[in-house]
Amino acid sequence: MNKNNTDSTTKTGKLPHHITLAAGVVGFITFALLSISCDSDRPELLNRAILNRSLELGTQFMLNHQRSEGNFTYIYDWVKKTYDPGDNQVRQAGAMWGLATIYNDSPNPKVGAAVEKAMEFFIQNSKLTRDGHRFVTYPGNKVGRIGTVALCALAHIDYLRAAKSQITEEKFQNYRQLLEEYLGFLIRARIQMPPQEGLWHQNYSIIGYPYGKASPYFDGESLLALVKAAKYMGREDLQPIIIASADAGYRHNIQQALQEDPASSITKGYYQWSSMAFFEIATSGWPNTEKYGDYVIDLANWMIDVHKTLERTRNTAYAYEGIIHAYQLAVQRNDTKHIKKFAGVIEAGLTKLTSWQVGSPLMNKFIRSQPTDDPLAIGGIQNHRRESPLRVDVVQHQMHAVILARRYVYK
Repeated sequence: MNKNNTDSTTKTGKLPHHITLAAGVVGFITFALLSISCDSDRPELLNRAILNRSLELGTQFMLNHQRSEGNFTYIYDWVKKTYDPGDNQVRQAGAMWGLATIYNDSPNPKVGAAVEKAMEFFIQNSKLTRDGHRFVTYPGNKVGRIGTVALCALAHIDYLRAAKSQITEEKFQNYRQLLEEYLGFLIRARIQMPPQEGLWHQNYSIIGYPYGKASPYFDGESLLALVKAAKYMGREDLQPIIIASADAGYRHNIQQALQEDPASSITKGYYQWSSMAFFEIATSGWPNTEKYGDYVIDLANWMIDVHKTLERTRNTAYAYEGIIHAYQLAVQRNDTKHIKKFAGVIEAGLTKLTSWQVGSPLMNKFIRSQPTDDPLAIGGIQNHRRESPLRVDVVQHQMHAVILARRYVYK
């Protein structure tokens, strides 16, 4: 633990050239907030009531966009009132996990029914290997993505954590068995040979054969699924695999990636998933896991100071899935410097992103200029302040960030 409130980047010495506590961060945040005010014409900053309303709206948006089959409409342009014909199997599974995190935060029968409907869709569009491991065969896709399976596992984990007292024992055990089948496939899909040993193949064939180089996104998603299974579903036997894969991911997707490019897109892809996974490891009570908490704080500094999340013009809700966990670790460590820094960035960033939500109390000028009562629009979140397409995964990531902000920052 960083008992002296010193900068953890100095302590670990892992990323000294790329991560610093920016001396001008307060001024930078002030500038960002001024930019937000200019766009929204509303100086009101974030508070719990606004977050509660944002979550309520975003939840209803996701429910309104669930298809009868159980998956979701992918993109809806709320100004043109048109759907995009595209789709993405990983983001569809992510939307299911998003609803599961909403249910986990506050169990609700309507949300629970939607989660089960989505889980049933993926069950119906999946197969078992000869040894009983489950993989998704998404309609219209000839190649499977490991991230899809990881997010199916995460959805089952976070739903079952909250649903045990709400559903029958038979249903619970059925979902538990499905979870074990997904986990079995994830374990089988790990790369076994150098130089990417401990990471995950990014693809699998229509018969369930994993192949291909690693993907930082899927490495992080798969690691998070295994960590949560170990912590919350009694799979402590996974601990050796988890630690090996966490260390492999840190070496490949952070250390080596940043040596090659200080603003690495590989690290960006790994960022929020690894931050969530490292947070779970750091708070697990397992021996010798302090360094994983250091990683979370180091990565948040990188996201703020190098990736410059507050300057990005696209939706960066993913960043706050990591930064909020770093904030919570700073609180646990009584690290006042990082508490102040991360809190300021969280407020600035989520205030901006909430102004991109249709129907939110902070709607920006672009959204307010086109009043709507369209139930397919309300609660959706734009990927850019002045672009009207609403993508389901953007909403999912931002609602998860809102849940985390309510849990750890705006209590």
